[in-house]
Amino acid sequence: MRKSFIPLLLCYAVSSLANAVEPASNERLDEVAGRGAQVMPFNLEKTLHIFNKTDSGGIQQVVAKHADDNTQITLIRQHLANLAGQFVNGDFSRPKRIHGNDMPGVKELALGAGRVRFTYQDLPDGGQIGYATDAPELIAAIHRYFDAQLSDHARHTMSGGHASHHGGHHP
Repeated sequence: MRKSFIPLLLCYAVSSLANAVEPASNERLDEVAGRGAQVMPFNLEKTLHIFNKTDSGGIQQVVAKHADDNTQITLIRQHLANLAGQFVNGDFSRPKRIHGNDMPGVKELALGAGRVRFTYQDLPDGGQIGYATDAPELIAAIHRYFDAQLSDHARHTMSGGHASHHGGHHP
């Protein structure tokens, strides 16, 4: 892991305690990781997923644990850009394949996709999808969706907490 990454991880870990989400059971974590490996092209052990709730929705980031891992960075970017394009059309089939059809927030996001701005952006060591809306019920759905991700991917994720700004941040 990069030296500069470790202090930031500690900051996130401390800030995440107040927003902690209960991890799923070990059996569920294994099932989700197995399904995730079939849907996500990058290596879960070589990447980190960060979910940051904002007042207008949230920011989902996936970054390579090593800044020079160009293979993982390319795979992350391709996957997230494609995923954001699907979300714009209300297609949440990939998260449902990993987490199940009753994943919290997915039904509301699929039905309300036209009222959510899904924006993809490259990061130096990965990529991110921004989720933004003015609709309180969709903001709540995004936050439930992020909590489900944090619970089901507990071995490979971290919470960025809740930021009151509308932009992204990056470790």
